[in-house]
Amino acid sequence: MDNVNHPKHYTSTKIETIDIIQDKLTAEAFEGFCIGNAMKYLTRYKLKNGLEDLQKARWYLDKIISVKEEDNG
Repeated sequence: MDNVNHPKHYTSTKIETIDIIQDKLTAEAFEGFCIGNAMKYLTRYKLKNGLEDLQKARWYLDKIISVKEEDNG
């Protein structure tokens, strides 16, 4: 099980939850969603899951970076 890149609780259906969220939100709202989640994991990492939370923050930053790169590509 990969708690950072493909958590079991988000991949139990044919379409991963992040893809559904991205499809339903505007580009601006999805960017805010990703940045907000990155901030959440960064601010709590010392108190909750340590390295795993830092990796999750990076995952959300990488996600929005890849979306922005696709938009500019």
